[in-house]
Amino acid sequence: MFKSLAISLRYDIFPVYKVEANHISKGGKRCQIILKISIQLARNLRLKICANLIKFLNIIIFSKDFLSRHRQSEKDFVRERLLPFHNIIFFLMNLVKGSLQDELDYFFKAAHAEDVSIRTVTKSAFSKARKKLHYEVFIELSRNLVSFFYEHFSCRTWKGFRILAIDGSTIKVPRTKNCASHFGVWNSSKGEACPLARISNLFDVLNSIVVDAVIQPNEQGERTLAVKHMQQVKANDLILLDRGYPAFWLFALILSRHAHFCVRVNAHWKKIKRFSDSGKKDDVIILPPSPKSVEQCKLLNLPIVPMKVRAIRVELSSGETEILLTSLLDKNLYPCEIFKELYHLRWTTEENYKTAKCRIEIENFSGKSVESVYQDFHAKVFAMNLAAAIIHPAQDIIAEQSEQKKYSYKINVTQALSKMKDALVLLFIRSNIIELLHKLHSLFIATIEPVRPGRKYPRKHSAQKRTFNVCYKPIR
Repeated sequence: MFKSLAISLRYDIFPVYKVEANHISKGGKRCQIILKISIQLARNLRLKICANLIKFLNIIIFSKDFLSRHRQSEKDFVRERLLPFHNIIFFLMNLVKGSLQDELDYFFKAAHAEDVSIRTVTKSAFSKARKKLHYEVFIELSRNLVSFFYEHFSCRTWKGFRILAIDGSTIKVPRTKNCASHFGVWNSSKGEACPLARISNLFDVLNSIVVDAVIQPNEQGERTLAVKHMQQVKANDLILLDRGYPAFWLFALILSRHAHFCVRVNAHWKKIKRFSDSGKKDDVIILPPSPKSVEQCKLLNLPIVPMKVRAIRVELSSGETEILLTSLLDKNLYPCEIFKELYHLRWTTEENYKTAKCRIEIENFSGKSVESVYQDFHAKVFAMNLAAAIIHPAQDIIAEQSEQKKYSYKINVTQALSKMKDALVLLFIRSNIIELLHKLHSLFIATIEPVRPGRKYPRKHSAQKRTFNVCYKPIR
């Protein structure tokens, strides 16, 4: 159904044309006016695509089929109330970080365009209403957003590949018996045990889109969660993996999706150690399956035959040597010199986690139940994706404007996310959102930072992790 909706909206979307200043003479007032009009037209077309994305998602949110799939019971969301199905969705995706009552008051202030906050809904009423909502509502919305993004936006690629990085992390969840029982605990050497969940992202490093996000109990490993991402991997995707992921069966699984991989490996494998000791920069080796990989391949119904892979030596400026394995075997199309920069793109997923934990405060949950943890996690992933999609056209404009400058420039993501607070809600409830999108893009374009290549900052492993106590929520 939703695919047909997307197709029907395509007729409202125009292609994005990049205006080349060099094609128009800079001399003469008339040519300058034509250039200015052309640039404005291209910008308006980009805004139109963003507006159509919001329209597409709005149609889904207000559809009866969507509601019936994501309510806990057939009796839920039947009556007209102050917190209908769509309002709970809009509230949870509004980057909730402050106290629940404060957030509710400001939410309805923005929705009703009031000068001051008016008590419309109490936090206890919201807590009861959210129990009717299934967290998978945000997973489906994110997947529809991602599909629309790749179909209609001008997406960035590397040599025709969509570059996806898989990376895992852990997040602290509320200290309740239910969360500790469901997610598991981390027993530190000092202090009491802390409930901890494991998360994993399939992240588009060039377009800053989370293609798939998973949150599971802490006992599940990163490779197990990586398997869950594979349904979203498509042909001509290139998967970047860190040192914790290499396994014959995982490589076979990626290749079964007609995708490729580039992964950093340790030298503990015999074939890799032999290559490392050889001093060669580049070599094609045959990788045999280990006994454990044979078992896993049988479980996943994958072929169990030796695999031809390419080993590449990368010398870092620090003097350290990295060994990469890749399924891109053609040395003419993919010379070994390009893999250092390619694998470095994986660092973007680390920056995305930093944004999620420090800026979005993904560990700052609005409820204490297991269901509320799933709701908040997937709601914030959806909000980050929506913000990234809206920011994307503005970044294209910045790239065009900085072509003749010393440095390339990028939008300050922290400032952009700050401006998206409440604006996310207004985008879904206003009838004409082009003006709002135009104002947001103007703010994004006005708040940029230069990208200085080669800058490095050492990690501070001793830094204390911030915790969020529900009794001491910050002022909004």
